[in-house]
Amino acid sequence: MLKKILIANRGEIAVRVIRAARELGIKTVAVYSELDREALHVRLADEAYALGGTTAAESYLNTEAILRAIDDSGADGVHPGYGFFSENADFARAITAKGVAFIGPPPAAIDEMGDKVSSRKAALRGGAPIVPGTTEFVESVDEIVAFGREFGYPIAIKAAFGGGGRGMKVVRSEAEVQEAMDSAKRESKAFFGRDEIYIERYLTWPRHVEVQIVGDQHGDVVWVSTRDCSAQRRHQKLIEEAPATHMGPGIEEAMGEAAIKAAKAVGYYNAGTVEFIYQDGEFFFLEMNTRLQVEHPVTEVITGIDLVEWQIRVASGEPLPMTQAEVAAQRRGHAIEIRINAENPAGGKFLPSPGTISKLVAPDGFGVRFDAGYESGDTVSQYYDNLVGKLIVWGKDRPTAIARTIRALEEMVVEGVATTIPADLAILQHPDFQAMEHSTKWVEEVLDLSDIEPPKAPVPAEGDDTPLMQRSTTVEVNGKRFGVKMWVPDVPMVAAGPAKAAKKPARAAGGSGSGAAAGGSGNVEVPMQGTIVKVLVEVGQDVEAGQAVVVLEAMKMENQINAEKSGKVKEIKVAAGDTVGAGDVVVVIE
Repeated sequence: MLKKILIANRGEIAVRVIRAARELGIKTVAVYSELDREALHVRLADEAYALGGTTAAESYLNTEAILRAIDDSGADGVHPGYGFFSENADFARAITAKGVAFIGPPPAAIDEMGDKVSSRKAALRGGAPIVPGTTEFVESVDEIVAFGREFGYPIAIKAAFGGGGRGMKVVRSEAEVQEAMDSAKRESKAFFGRDEIYIERYLTWPRHVEVQIVGDQHGDVVWVSTRDCSAQRRHQKLIEEAPATHMGPGIEEAMGEAAIKAAKAVGYYNAGTVEFIYQDGEFFFLEMNTRLQVEHPVTEVITGIDLVEWQIRVASGEPLPMTQAEVAAQRRGHAIEIRINAENPAGGKFLPSPGTISKLVAPDGFGVRFDAGYESGDTVSQYYDNLVGKLIVWGKDRPTAIARTIRALEEMVVEGVATTIPADLAILQHPDFQAMEHSTKWVEEVLDLSDIEPPKAPVPAEGDDTPLMQRSTTVEVNGKRFGVKMWVPDVPMVAAGPAKAAKKPARAAGGSGSGAAAGGSGNVEVPMQGTIVKVLVEVGQDVEAGQAVVVLEAMKMENQINAEKSGKVKEIKVAAGDTVGAGDVVVVIE
């Protein structure tokens, strides 16, 4: 068994691995950027080493800094988490070259399955049908145009070394190809360090169903459960559940068998997920994620299997703890996972909402689990993924799990940043979701989120420049207790008793969806902090209301900031590469 594990990641997954290792009696080592110096994963680990830098490229994607931390700490194992280097074969080779165990698949399997193009070839060898698309990297706009003319639109441009919807763009006409290709490459490079892309046909109303597999270094592979991840926005998952239901007879078992064949075709071991698209009684291989998935807890709670523990045991050379029959016998009930993201879902826009979490209170009760990377007072940075935590709920059946999840979400308190909770509740309460009639496009094409509005701070009194923040409190009226929210001056709280420093909460994050000033003044403002990646207009250009004027990257996602009024561009206040804050004016229209 390994003695000391370095976690080459941050946030919720780093916390998850630290806790699993501690239960096994294994020491843990955290690494951190300048912004994460006081982060929860750093506070929990036995040791922590600074990587330096602020952005992911300067810190968590800095190979030399991580390798130096491995040497300095004496770790004999490295867990990559998900994102960052989790599917980077060169990083895995650099780890194993040191004689240190990589808690993941062999580098050769990452090469073949981590590259979405070659993984499609492996799936074909294993007998799994694939969605029509390219089996080589796409190098030019002409190739994409030719594919669109042959198979029709829409088509999907996808990051070959990515996952989770990062670097994926849907193209609906030839006119969109160039911009979509450029954007996909930028996002892929920013999040995965590689910008290769491929294309495939974009199905009209599919479900996203995946299979969790685990293999050992002795040649055995089992599939642990299926998961349905069809509730998505921007091709990123909002809600996941296990097992996948409402499919034809034998489909789940056929998917499991196809997943095992694909894994064995590349000599795969450790945890991995084979993803499929399901539509009209048929399933197609989509890709394989050569790492642990964000949604792995729903598989854990319906099987009682700790997948991180299994990862560590497999990396230590141990055989799988269970056979396929034993795993199948473990499954019971239904589980749902809600990703609590720092995003503002007002109007269905899901704009990133970085900021300081002034208050976080997780729900509790039978069958409820919360995996978080933050606590009250921690800051969600614009430079990293916006996942605050994951609410995982178990029920004896799907209706029970849905009802329990709604109850838990209604109890949850997150203040200081906007979150996806209002959208999550709208999904869970919708008849389409409850009847399993939604698809990966349902949230954006059917679900009505127009009633969700961002919180708006009142304007301070004239001469009062003290910023305001939203707080929750309780009052009694005629003996009846009410929970209320109010905007109060953002000042340190004073507690009675011995002097004690109070952490100053940040002003609540909010922001409009369009990024334009209220009332259509012509001052186009950005609704969140981030980096300008592209300016789409020129001084003197005529623009229409709703037209995109700049592209802003925040939390590794590109967001188009739109004009709220028609007119002529009078001034452009930013350039590509500039960092901006919430409320900053980027373009002036007259």
